[in-house]
Amino acid sequence: MNKVNFGKVAVLLGGRSAEREVSLNSGKAVLNALVNQGIDAYPFDPSEQPLEELVRQRFDRVFIALHGRFGEDGTIQGALELLGIPYTGSGVLASALAMDKWRTKLIWQAVGISTPKFLILDDQKKAEEVIDILGLPLIIKPAREGSTIGLSKIKTPQAFNEAYQLALKHDPIVLAEQFVEGKELTAAILGNKPLPLVRIEISGDLYDYQAKYLSSDTRYYCPSGLPNDVTEQIQYQALQAHNVLGCYGWSRVDVILDHDYRPFFLEANTSPGMTDHSLVPMAARTAGISFDQLVVQILALTHVE
Repeated sequence: MNKVNFGKVAVLLGGRSAEREVSLNSGKAVLNALVNQGIDAYPFDPSEQPLEELVRQRFDRVFIALHGRFGEDGTIQGALELLGIPYTGSGVLASALAMDKWRTKLIWQAVGISTPKFLILDDQKKAEEVIDILGLPLIIKPAREGSTIGLSKIKTPQAFNEAYQLALKHDPIVLAEQFVEGKELTAAILGNKPLPLVRIEISGDLYDYQAKYLSSDTRYYCPSGLPNDVTEQIQYQALQAHNVLGCYGWSRVDVILDHDYRPFFLEANTSPGMTDHSLVPMAARTAGISFDQLVVQILALTHVE
């Protein structure tokens, strides 16, 4: 699709999730890229004006740069379909599934995509029984948050309850997950093709919010430096992981590669970050796609049910 056919474009940014600040940064970068390419684009924060304004202001399509709840979980997608406005990224069902890490893992397990062992926690689950099954260290996290918000890595039984209560503040569904030690990787999908893998090295103990968005010590390698056969296997499985959830347009699948070179798939992101620390633009650059080109390509893949 030629950019002259895009019409008037709203970049949805901000919103009211716990990831609002990251979304504002993503949205500003996306908006600048679209304007740089001569596209008639404007910012639109759905926490500051009603969605009906998209119709009243005659927007032709929407670039979703929202992260987390009310932006990445199917709610905004459903509203845009009711309004009849095309939008970027996955549809209602895929967005809702990918936001829910528990149900994502159930679907992946069903089709043979490897994911770390897990349990759903409740007030009846004792630390000892969870640790007996998953071992230590382990991860405790809300099932439907992003950017590692509410996530803890625990190394002792004594830390269990505090980590559970922290996760519970963000979601009534709390996931305990086996910690897999290995290389942190992300596999971006654009269209129906995997981009080069990004390998992440952190200075601390966990690839958390600090390491993702604030630390200058986190290192990213793209190409990843992995053997070609391993890279191709992960890319193939990442595309499977994307497709089985029904994802569309673009996504980012997060992976841990253990010391025996076995990949474990953690989660899929249907509206990945587009900040200066973000991984999809990094992978695209290695594939010869500039940031501005990437944004326009995503916009060209606007979703219509």
